[in-house]
Amino acid sequence: MKKEYWDVTDEQVVEKTGKKIAEWVKLLDKFGAADKKSNDVVAYLQSEYNVPRYWARTLTTYYLKSKG
Repeated sequence: MKKEYWDVTDEQVVEKTGKKIAEWVKLLDKFGAADKKSNDVVAYLQSEYNVPRYWARTLTTYYLKSKG
C-alpha cells in the first residue's frame, strides 16, 4: 500500500519547517484551522511562517485528518 504524503515523522517536519508536528498542531489550533478552508490554512502557514507550499499542504492535511 502506498504511504500517504501526510504520514510524516517529526524528524522530517523539523528538517523542512523548523518545528515538530506537535508545535504546528498547537499553532494551527490557535489559528482556528479546524474551522477554515484548507487553502486558507496553507496560505497562513506560507505567509506567517514561510513554510514551503508542499509542507504547508502536508501539515494542513495532517492537521485536518487528525481533527476528524
